[in-house]
Amino acid sequence: MTQSIDFVYDFCSPNAFLAHKMLPELAARHNAKIWYSPVLLPVVFKATHNQSPFQAFSENRQKTAYLTHDLHRFARRRGLSFHMSPHFPINTKFAMRGARFASGKSWEIKYINAIFDAIWVHGQKADELAVLIDILQENELPVRKLREAMTSPEIKQDLKDQTKSFVRRGVFGVPSLFYGSEMFFGKNSLPNLEIELSKNKKRHKSNTL
Repeated sequence: MTQSIDFVYDFCSPNAFLAHKMLPELAARHNAKIWYSPVLLPVVFKATHNQSPFQAFSENRQKTAYLTHDLHRFARRRGLSFHMSPHFPINTKFAMRGARFASGKSWEIKYINAIFDAIWVHGQKADELAVLIDILQENELPVRKLREAMTSPEIKQDLKDQTKSFVRRGVFGVPSLFYGSEMFFGKNSLPNLEIELSKNKKRHKSNTL
């Protein structure tokens, strides 16, 4: 039995980056397929009257210092390369349009990895088209097609529509993960997601005996 996880993300989120790095191994342990669903986090925030923790606690230095420390600690304990972007907060609208265009294509994961790593490992300013083009070239991705998609009114609208559809499903931030009708929010919800995957795998085995 192949299970299915819907991973709702925006490249601008360091928590989405860390969840993305952990998710493939988790999915493999439970024979689960990951569906990558790009959204525009600013649109999500506007629709849900929400904001990022760094914005919400911008005047609380102790809180923002802890949030940054916790991101690095999470990465360090799991052996992940991670650096807080020197350009944070970063506008990822062009990169997310590229992600929407990449959906379902054979190089989708290559694109997602390239952009996430550019921002959260290498500290590149990926809100500029020129920088994005360099990233695409370095990773041997289809530059011309992606550049057209990043400036396409149709892709822009399609991404907004997809974002709104996930808001209707209950998304208020990223990373959000769906397993069936259940939503799991944040990187720290991955253990709970794994519990549900495990329970359903065991249930399926018992039903086939």
